[in-house]
Amino acid sequence: MPPPFVPFSATHGWALVAGAIGVTALVLLGKSGERNERIARSILAFLCLAAFAYTQAAWATVDGGDADLDSALPLHLCDVAAFIGGFALLTGKRLLATLTYFWGLAATVQALATPAISIGYPHPAFIAFFVHHFAVVGAAFYLPIVNGWRAEHPWWRTPLQALLWANVYLLVAMAVNHLLGTNFGFTARKPVNPSLLDHLGPWPIYLLWMQALAAVLFSLLVLPVLPKRKGTPDRQDRRASSHPLSP
Repeated sequence: MPPPFVPFSATHGWALVAGAIGVTALVLLGKSGERNERIARSILAFLCLAAFAYTQAAWATVDGGDADLDSALPLHLCDVAAFIGGFALLTGKRLLATLTYFWGLAATVQALATPAISIGYPHPAFIAFFVHHFAVVGAAFYLPIVNGWRAEHPWWRTPLQALLWANVYLLVAMAVNHLLGTNFGFTARKPVNPSLLDHLGPWPIYLLWMQALAAVLFSLLVLPVLPKRKGTPDRQDRRASSHPLSP
């Protein structure tokens, strides 16, 4: 019987520390030279794009593990964000980078703080969960810090774009949940483990509060990535002619 996961325990804390160290190491590696940048970016892209596969493989080792559609389909927000983050790193497309940054730092960080997981360390499912989510967060930091991605003028345009696409995801998730009885995006019900949603009221009120909270978080997250004043080229502009992945 795998050990249970206990939220806010020492094990949870050490997992967060280990993940933060891993993300920092990859960002520093990416900033240490062109060859190392390709290596770091490739590692992060692989961890993002393969996240659903290695997570499924880890859960397959659980005796009597979940076989429901919630686990079998890659439609949770962090699954979608992992695919988007991987392709953002490989292609440098601005929209993909935008969604990775805002979704990764506003939503995936919340998933790390309040994990919707029942199995603890050292089970592979526990490790896969944190590797998956830290890969998305790592991509969200890597794109602006190493690859020079920046928001667009005016300041509200980029967070609004991320918010609109988040609503597209939520509408798709709600439709799928209605058809299949699943709970993608937690739009049908709150997760079992403690989470921020517990403080946002009952369904469907918490869905409205999620919108307001996302708008506030996106507005704050755009501040560190605002482009320089008009007429002053930012790092992304300087790299546009030489970096193959520049948007």
